[in-house]
Order: sequence, then C-alpha cells, then structure tokens
Amino acid sequence: MSLFDIYRRAIAMLAPEKRLSVILASASVALAGVQLAEPVLFGRVVDALSQGKSAFGLIALWAVVGFFGILAGVVVAIFADRLAHRRRLLTMSDAFERAISLPLAYHARRGSGSVVNDILRGTNELFWVWLGVLREQLTAIAGIILLVPTALSLDVRMTLILAVLAIIYTLLNIYVVRRTRTDQSRVEAFHSDVTGRVVDVLGNVPVVQSYTRLAAESQALRAVMGDLLNAQYPVLTWWGVLTILQRAAATIAMVLIFAIGAVLAANGQLTVGEIVSFVAFANLLIGKLDQVSSFVVRVQQAAPALRNLYQLLDEQPAIVDSPTAEVLPSPRGHVRYDNVSFRFPGSEQGVSEIDFEAQPGETIAVVGPTGSGKSTMMSLLQRLRAPDRGTITVDGRDIANVTQTSLRSAIAVVFQEAGLFNRSIAENIRIGRPDATDDDIERAARLAEAHEFISRKPGGYGFVIGERGASLSGGERQRLAVARAILKDAPLLILDEATSALDAETEAKIKRALDALRRERTTFIIAHRLSTVADADQILVIDQGRIVERGTFDSLAAAGGVFSRMVAEGGFTAPTEGKPDPIAVLQRDLP
Repeated sequence: MSLFDIYRRAIAMLAPEKRLSVILASASVALAGVQLAEPVLFGRVVDALSQGKSAFGLIALWAVVGFFGILAGVVVAIFADRLAHRRRLLTMSDAFERAISLPLAYHARRGSGSVVNDILRGTNELFWVWLGVLREQLTAIAGIILLVPTALSLDVRMTLILAVLAIIYTLLNIYVVRRTRTDQSRVEAFHSDVTGRVVDVLGNVPVVQSYTRLAAESQALRAVMGDLLNAQYPVLTWWGVLTILQRAAATIAMVLIFAIGAVLAANGQLTVGEIVSFVAFANLLIGKLDQVSSFVVRVQQAAPALRNLYQLLDEQPAIVDSPTAEVLPSPRGHVRYDNVSFRFPGSEQGVSEIDFEAQPGETIAVVGPTGSGKSTMMSLLQRLRAPDRGTITVDGRDIANVTQTSLRSAIAVVFQEAGLFNRSIAENIRIGRPDATDDDIERAARLAEAHEFISRKPGGYGFVIGERGASLSGGERQRLAVARAILKDAPLLILDEATSALDAETEAKIKRALDALRRERTTFIIAHRLSTVADADQILVIDQGRIVERGTFDSLAAAGGVFSRMVAEGGFTAPTEGKPDPIAVLQRDLP
C-alpha cells in the first residue's frame, strides 16, 4: 500500500460524517483566502501611506477580513478536534470488535501485544492525520494554490522565485520519503516487539518474580529498545537533514526576493508595497510548505502503523454466517457428528472421520492423549472452526446453517482456565447472562458452591478479582466459571478439563457443582483424569484425531485397548458393584 493509498483511505474513513467534514473543508479554504488577502492588503496600505493617500478604508477592510479569518479558525479548531477524537474512538471500537471476532490462530500468530499495538498506535496516528488535514493541510494546500494566480497578477519574475522554492521543497520531500520508507517499517516492527514483550512479561509477573528474572527481563527489554533506537536514528537523521536543506532554500529565496525586488523598484517596475506583499507571500509560502512537509513526514512515519491497523480491520473472521443462516430455536440437545474431518492449515493435526451421536440429556466423555484432538472436536461444535468435510447437527439442523450467536447461546462452556476478567465477581458471573438479577447471580453462585467464599471477600459480590482472577485461588476461580455456566442455563454443556490440576477436596466441591450443572443437559466432558468420566453414558477415546474406541467405562476398561491402558496407568477403576453410585450421592446431598 503506497503512501498515497494510506492517506486516501484515512480521509475516506471520515465519510460517515461527510457533512461536517465538507463544512470544515470549506472553512479551511476560506481561511486560506483570508491568509492570502492579508499580504495584498498590507502591501496596498504601505503604498497608500508612502504616496500620502488615506489608508483607513483599506485598514477597515483588513480588519473585517481578519475578523472573518479568526471566526473560520475557531470553527475549524473546535469542530476538527471533536471530529478527529470521535472518529478515533469509533475506529478503535471497530478494530477491537474485529480483533475479538478473529480466530485464536490469528492471535497466536500475532501475539496480544502486537494486536494491542496495532489498535492503539494505528488509531492514534489516524487521529493526527485527520487533525492535520482538517486544521492545517487543507488550508495550506488551498493557500499554495490560490497564491500562484495572486502572485502572478503582481509580477511574474518574483513569482518564479516562489515557484522554484516550492519545487525544491517538493523534490526534497520525495527523496527523503523514498529513502526512509524501508527503515520506518523496521521502526514500527521494533515498536511491536517492545509492546509485545511488555505485555508478555506483565502477564507472567509471578513467573518473573519466582525465577528471579527481574534483571534479565529488564535487560532484554532494553536490548529491544536499543534495536528500536538503532533503527530510528537514521530516519531521524534524514528528516533533520531535510529540515536544514529546506531552511537553507527558504533563506536563499528571501534574499533573492529582496535583492531582485530592490533592483525592480529602483527601475520603477515594482512598488515598495508590492515588494512588501511578495515578502509576505514568501513567508506565507514557506510556512505552508513547512506545514505540508511536516505533514508528509508525519504520514510517512505513521505509514507502517496505519498499514497494520488497516490489515487488522480488513482481516476476515475464519467463520461467517451464511446469508440464509437461521436462528437455532430452543434446542433439546440432540447432537450428531457425521463423518467430520478438520485439519489445521499447514499441519497434519486435527480430527478425521468423527462420527457419533449424543441424545438429549446424555453425557459424552472424550478422552485421549494430549494433542489427540479432543478440544478441536468441541471447537467445531461451537463453530470456532469449520469442518473441512462432514456435518454437525443440533436437533437435526446443520450448525453451518444457523447463526453463530444463536448456536453459542445454546452452549455453556467451563474451561480448564476459568477465563475471568479484572472486574467484580458479580460482573464475571453475569457474563453468563447479562440481564440476570442479583438474586439470579447469588442462586448460581450457591449452586456452584461459591457463595460462601464470595461472602468472605471484601465487598462480597462487588469484590474486584484482579487480572485473570489473580486475587482468587484456583478452586475459587473454577467455581466462578461454573456459576457463570449455571447462570447461562444452556441446553448444551462443554466441560473442558474443568477439574484438572485441583486438589482432591477442591475437586470434590467442583464436581458437586458440575453434577448439578449437568442435570437434564447434553454434556460433553473433555478429561485426562478418568475418575471424572466414570459415569458417562458414552466414552469416546481419541487418538491422533480419530475415534479409536467407544463404549461405557466398564466395557472399555475390559477391552484391553487404549482406554484400559489409560485406566491401568492412572490407577482408576469403575464404580464397584453393590456400592452406592457416588454421582447419585452427590446429587442427593445438593441443597
């Protein structure tokens, strides 16, 4: 994308407020006319005074023109600022919405730090481009265009000096822009590296402190900043050289105007007032050229950040609703995978020929080695990914033909990582159902066995839990995740390693809460710990992306296959004949 294309797209993004933009552009052009009229009036006042004529009429006209210029300047300054700020925040919102709609693979590839950098730096640079255009550049360009015929009407020879000055400014800018384009892209890449490293380290402060990485991480960040400066210095040097050369050209032009003007005035070919006007023209032109030059520098420096922002805005979600997609009506929970296959791009990992059926209210356990495809299977059900072949139906409807919102509204998920926000406990639970009342939230918390510990927190349900729930224990975080799923009250439930890495006592509490959540719901349990799947209606054993075994706990444990080896290695056994079913006991004990 060329510099011109970047600039053109930035201006096009003001289209939603076209009327205000046109008004501001008109005011800027009017302001340019006022700024050009003042040197002309100045010169005529000088001539009138030097010839002993009355200049009060010209002075009065000058005052009126100046007042109009002040009014136009106020309008541009106030409303351009407001427009630029408003569009910046709206663009930031659009970029944020696009970012959170993109697949996990995009975020894994780019990194959260780079995405944050793209949004913040990109929208900040857009703001300055818009503000520069509306407050200065339109006035500068219009002033330069109007200056040519006005100057020509006074004297062609003096106008040529101004024209040569403008050409020199233009050529110098073109050369430096081309010379620094690649280096500026490297600078932006290092900016992303700095932001990415800061976000990465701040997200792992406990690890940094535990492993005494404070000095090492600070040193590594300084090294990246050193690379940034090494890339930035040559660019800054070139822009510094440009400024010096432009100042030299401007000085030479002023000297020529005075020298040639003095000769022409001595020969009676130019009045003193006209010389004064040309000096003012030169000052005006130099000021306008400086504004345009500075703006070009700003756009050039902003170009990599704007390219990254545009790429983010243009990035398409991996899955979009078809134009004929319908809302999934109150599903009962009948789920079927029909010969479903999926492969990650450029990889052999995925799932192949997955075929099974879950009746409403059944519990399906999915077990297998790490990386076997368990989570991928469930992501396909949520349409976080789309199968390459085969279909998945809910109550007989192909999920490819229903809206993603209605499908995901019918699914509650409890993740291995609770996925909590730096907000209050109530806000985190309410994510399950935004319109829930405080009583609904408390009821869900009680069912998740979370109310007791919540009540002990300062502020209770108003307690802010910190980033990713840092102020809570692992069991407390998981119980909030369960409460969120209970509140959602969805007919389909996915438990993705929901009790892994917990101690026995905490796991028992979580399990009681999960058993309450599973009642009358079609449930999919992804687990390594086989004790959590002993009572499943059907167990699917996944290995290298394929279902290699299926059946009940007893039948699979006795089959001598993959599952029986997992049971033997884990030391788990099925419920013993004649002993009470532990699930039934736990459900009976629930309030």
